[in-house]
Amino acid sequence: MADQTGISVSSVQRMWRAHGLQPHRMHHFKLSNDPDFVSKLQDIVGLYVDPPAHAIVLSFDEKSQIQGLDRTHRGCR
Repeated sequence: MADQTGISVSSVQRMWRAHGLQPHRMHHFKLSNDPDFVSKLQDIVGLYVDPPAHAIVLSFDEKSQIQGLDRTHRGCR
Protein backbone atom coordinates (compact mmCIF):
# COMPACT_ATOMS: atom_id res chain seq x y z
CA MET A 1 0.00 0.00 0.00
CA ALA A 2 2.88 2.31 0.81
CA ASP A 3 4.43 1.76 -2.61
CA GLN A 4 1.12 2.40 -4.39
CA THR A 5 0.42 5.64 -2.50
CA GLY A 6 3.98 6.93 -2.33
CA ILE A 7 4.06 7.27 1.47
CA SER A 8 6.24 5.48 4.00
CA VAL A 9 5.45 2.05 5.42
CA SER A 10 5.43 3.49 8.94
CA SER A 11 2.80 6.06 7.91
CA VAL A 12 0.55 3.31 6.55
CA GLN A 13 1.04 1.29 9.75
CA ARG A 14 0.16 4.33 11.89
CA MET A 15 -3.04 4.91 9.90
CA TRP A 16 -4.04 1.25 10.17
CA ARG A 17 -3.40 1.26 13.91
CA ALA A 18 -5.31 4.53 14.41
CA HIS A 19 -8.40 3.07 12.71
CA GLY A 20 -8.10 -0.45 14.13
CA LEU A 21 -7.47 -2.00 10.71
CA GLN A 22 -5.73 -5.38 10.47
CA PRO A 23 -5.64 -6.29 6.78
CA HIS A 24 -3.14 -9.09 7.43
CA ARG A 25 -5.88 -11.08 9.18
CA MET A 26 -8.19 -13.04 6.95
CA HIS A 27 -11.72 -13.93 7.98
CA HIS A 28 -13.32 -17.09 6.69
CA PHE A 29 -16.97 -18.01 6.44
CA LYS A 30 -17.77 -21.67 6.72
CA LEU A 31 -20.93 -22.95 5.08
CA SER A 32 -23.00 -25.56 6.83
CA ASN A 33 -23.11 -29.15 5.63
CA ASP A 34 -26.82 -29.22 6.43
CA PRO A 35 -28.75 -30.14 3.25
CA ASP A 36 -31.56 -27.79 4.36
CA PHE A 37 -29.18 -24.87 4.96
CA VAL A 38 -30.41 -22.74 2.05
CA SER A 39 -34.08 -23.03 2.97
CA LYS A 40 -33.34 -22.31 6.65
CA LEU A 41 -31.24 -19.31 5.66
CA GLN A 42 -34.05 -17.98 3.47
CA ASP A 43 -36.52 -18.38 6.35
CA ILE A 44 -34.30 -16.44 8.76
CA VAL A 45 -33.44 -13.68 6.31
CA GLY A 46 -37.12 -13.44 5.39
CA LEU A 47 -37.99 -12.69 9.03
CA TYR A 48 -35.65 -9.72 9.00
CA VAL A 49 -36.55 -8.45 5.53
CA ASP A 50 -40.32 -8.85 5.81
CA PRO A 51 -41.36 -9.66 9.41
CA PRO A 52 -44.96 -10.69 10.12
CA ALA A 53 -47.26 -7.94 11.42
CA HIS A 54 -46.94 -7.31 15.18
CA ALA A 55 -43.97 -9.68 15.41
CA ILE A 56 -40.80 -9.39 17.43
CA VAL A 57 -37.78 -11.08 15.86
CA LEU A 58 -35.14 -12.19 18.37
CA SER A 59 -31.79 -13.60 17.34
CA PHE A 60 -29.46 -15.76 19.42
CA ASP A 61 -26.04 -16.97 18.38
CA GLU A 62 -24.79 -19.99 20.32
CA LYS A 63 -21.03 -20.20 20.59
CA SER A 64 -20.35 -23.18 22.83
CA GLN A 65 -16.56 -22.79 22.63
CA ILE A 66 -16.61 -19.28 24.12
CA GLN A 67 -16.94 -18.83 27.86
CA GLY A 68 -18.53 -15.62 29.08
CA LEU A 69 -16.63 -13.66 31.70
CA ASP A 70 -18.12 -12.29 34.87
CA ARG A 71 -18.70 -8.54 34.93
CA THR A 72 -15.95 -8.26 37.55
CA HIS A 73 -13.28 -9.20 34.99
CA ARG A 74 -11.77 -6.43 32.93
CA GLY A 75 -11.49 -7.12 29.24
CA CYS A 76 -8.44 -6.43 27.10
CA ARG A 77 -8.75 -3.49 24.77
